[in-house]
Amino acid sequence: MPAPLTATAIAHPNIALVKYWGKRDDVANLPATGSLSVTLDAMRTRTRVCFEPGLGADRVRLDGQEDAATSRRVSACLDLLRRRAGLAHGAVVESDNDFPTGAGLASSASGFAALVTAADAALGLGLPREELAQVARIGSGSAARSLFGGFALLRNQPDGGVAVGPLLAPEAWPLRVVIAITSALPKDVGSRDGMAASRATSPYYEAWLRSHGADLEAGVRHVQGRDFAALAAVAEHSCLKMHAVMLTTQPPLLYWLPATLACLQALQVLRRAGTPVFFTIDAGPQVKAICEPAAVPAVRAALAAVPGVTRVIDSGLGPGAYRANG
Repeated sequence: MPAPLTATAIAHPNIALVKYWGKRDDVANLPATGSLSVTLDAMRTRTRVCFEPGLGADRVRLDGQEDAATSRRVSACLDLLRRRAGLAHGAVVESDNDFPTGAGLASSASGFAALVTAADAALGLGLPREELAQVARIGSGSAARSLFGGFALLRNQPDGGVAVGPLLAPEAWPLRVVIAITSALPKDVGSRDGMAASRATSPYYEAWLRSHGADLEAGVRHVQGRDFAALAAVAEHSCLKMHAVMLTTQPPLLYWLPATLACLQALQVLRRAGTPVFFTIDAGPQVKAICEPAAVPAVRAALAAVPGVTRVIDSGLGPGAYRANG
């Protein structure tokens, strides 16, 4: 019997500084807007993919548990790569996160980036990252960005597709991200379902789309110019506009906890005192504070002192997904 084809990969989650929220094509999982993100080095997903001759269906375990919805998305990505390889083997996929899964920390982004990196290696395809990103985004719209390190940019293209690639390497602007964990529980409403509900019911959704292009271009410009204060203003504005859309969805998507708001207020106090820091929040209750390296001790202390914060993670900007041993 032929030997199984096996590889392991590691990927890191990313957080969007200029957000996307909503799809323009649910079937193809195409985002309604572009996005600008940073990949983090302090959290990781490790995924092993083994294509086994004679295995008829994929078997997927995430953090030791099987999940039908996740399995369908995994198989959709693997099917694209299997067709490229001319192979019909089913795969055994084992994936684990060293941070809370499904809790607003971009575990799906790192998960699908690691999946396609491992599967590509196992099949011996050697596809470029830009092409793997098109496969990863089928599983998670933000996974395409975790294929790349540092600052990554995803843009919608005139032909209806998306282009994604690196904008700035981690060492070119070594900012830090301090993350306040306020809950390790999975979200009640996942991002994909939440986006669909917002598009259908929020009166702010169209205004979000119309105003987004200017934010994205400004964010790119400020990253390229290393303008921290200007990037802070754009990133916080993008974050709060996205959550305004969520809050005006029916029923409302209220991902924040009391500690989430308290963290924002603590960061505002720091900034008024001259500390270079700004916040962003994804679809979840966790607060990410982006700051210059010298500000990390003050930011960590302020967030750790907030009642309801259970853990504080200090992260640098990390690499893109890569093949690992094992």
